Amino acid sequence: MTDTTTDTTTQPTAGGQPGTAFPWGPAAATGVGSMPGEDAREAARIATGSLESLLFLPELPARGPGADMIGRTSGLLAELYARVEPSGWRLGDRPGRDTRRAHAWLSQDLDALEEFTQGYTGALKVAAVGPWTLAAALERRNGEAMLGDAGAVRDLAASLAEGLRGHLAGVRRRVPGARVVLQLDEPSITAVLTGRVPTASGYRTHRAPDRAVVEDTLRGVIAAAGDDPVVVHSCAPGVPFGLLRRAGATGVSFDLGLLTERDDEAIGEAAEGGTALFAGVVPGTGSAAGELSDPAGTVSGVRTLWRRLGLSPALLAEAVTVTPVCGLAGASPAYAAAALTHCVRAARSLANDPE
Repeated sequence: MTDTTTDTTTQPTAGGQPGTAFPWGPAAATGVGSMPGEDAREAARIATGSLESLLFLPELPARGPGADMIGRTSGLLAELYARVEPSGWRLGDRPGRDTRRAHAWLSQDLDALEEFTQGYTGALKVAAVGPWTLAAALERRNGEAMLGDAGAVRDLAASLAEGLRGHLAGVRRRVPGARVVLQLDEPSITAVLTGRVPTASGYRTHRAPDRAVVEDTLRGVIAAAGDDPVVVHSCAPGVPFGLLRRAGATGVSFDLGLLTERDDEAIGEAAEGGTALFAGVVPGTGSAAGELSDPAGTVSGVRTLWRRLGLSPALLAEAVTVTPVCGLAGASPAYAAAALTHCVRAARSLANDPE
């Protein structure tokens, strides 16, 4: 881990206009969130030791329900409680064993992060599931997703926003020198927008909500971060870049390999408008020796995209942060560490040779 202090007063934004630079600075790299294994200290050691300017709080889903992304975020909700059923996570009347387990594991993760970030003054990313993916996954008491009830979605988003305020405040207390960055995981948002989330029976799908409602709901949750940057992550095809930007996202995190030329206009507008682009380019599993030997080659697709869009090479390292394509939960600990280190090297390659 490297202690970093970024001057945020004189650098340009990714769009090249005078303003405030991203707090993680140029040529940055980070992880998406999940890590392998069940050892919180080892995961925190790797996440903080392999990166430089944008550390992150690891998630360890291998521990089981409550450490998975839905259970972890359900544990953050204010005055709403969830429990594990055979079909997944479902709202309950009171906090129970599953809620307590989620709280305990998150506390362990934060303890480990605090241990390895003493004196750290750079950017620190923490993740939670966004309101629409949570609404698509979390069941009401009748077994149907909350997505099917507009009032339930509003209540869920308000509860999530309140819970995130408390969570982010707690992270700031534990790592007082850091600039906290909130990541909202929204892998299901495209399915929500296109009406492809199945009902409990599997024979029908939930009707797509109005796009303005999706945007407004997300905007309300993003506002919970206050002045801290918010990055929205989706490793699914068809990321709605324009909607996420209008909702207030500072950055969008995506799998570069899933982009098509149909996304070019949205990507170009995002870059020119000063939106941070978190490009997932490093495989989530594999052989460190075989797949992580060529940092420049790893980001060749980013350079190709930049040239195709006609964007200034000088803005590339400022606009793009390098990440794995998604989480690293399925990797070995050795590969996870090597993948994060490789992200750092690939980001430096973009800065040293943007063309």
